[in-house]
Amino acid sequence: MATAEVFDTLSGAKIAARVGELSLYGCYIEMTNPLPEGTTIKVRIDSGGRQLDASGKVLYLVPNLGIGVSFHDVSVRSLIVLKEWLILAAKAKYQQSK
Repeated sequence: MATAEVFDTLSGAKIAARVGELSLYGCYIEMTNPLPEGTTIKVRIDSGGRQLDASGKVLYLVPNLGIGVSFHDVSVRSLIVLKEWLILAAKAKYQQSK
């Protein structure tokens, strides 16, 4: 599972968290004190020595569990990393189904 740092762009708060789900357009971040819907954030996701940096927005929250985030302004480098992670996840899922 990937780790994440979430930066609230309004307050400047930095929150350590874990990524529960990941897609090309966003992710679900597990955190016990979720940020409110509509909060503008920056997120850094780390996995396997690689990083994704993106700005985003909290689309929804699940109290005491986490937030759904949409990605915005993802750099080309981060987009390549994201696509590689998604390919690896799809391969692993395919291997499990055999």
